[in-house]
Amino acid sequence: IALNSEIGVRSGSAQYNWLKGELTLNVPCTLAIWHRPLFTSGPNQPNPDMQDIYRLLYDGNAEVVINGHDHLYERFAPQDANGRVDSARGIREFVVGTGGIPLYEPGPRRANSEVLLKTWGVLKLTLSEGGYAWDFVPVGSGSHDTGSGVCH
Repeated sequence: IALNSEIGVRSGSAQYNWLKGELTLNVPCTLAIWHRPLFTSGPNQPNPDMQDIYRLLYDGNAEVVINGHDHLYERFAPQDANGRVDSARGIREFVVGTGGIPLYEPGPRRANSEVLLKTWGVLKLTLSEGGYAWDFVPVGSGSHDTGSGVCH
């Protein structure tokens, strides 16, 4: 699901209501993508405007959120919209702004941040029935980040 974090995202907005309708379809393995992250250790700071959308996705059993905005790579543990770890139903968030110039210096590391890298690269996602796998592929000799998750 592609969303726009630059327009109305609060509960009751047109985009929120559209997403609410989409989530009633009960599609397994839901992934959402938008620009400004709710959680980040980057200098742009977390975007609390996205909390209602994140909560709606959590309530709809979404698995993955991908964001950009901060020019770095960060992976968070599965968590709810309040930033509490939830290994059973939480959403795994990736911040992948690693095509941006310049790369950003991370700020203080946020709670539940599992990996934080300042290197250019791409996130390769492999989606399968019942799960997903990720591989952050750095440009040159930077650090990889690999793993997998299952669908709720």
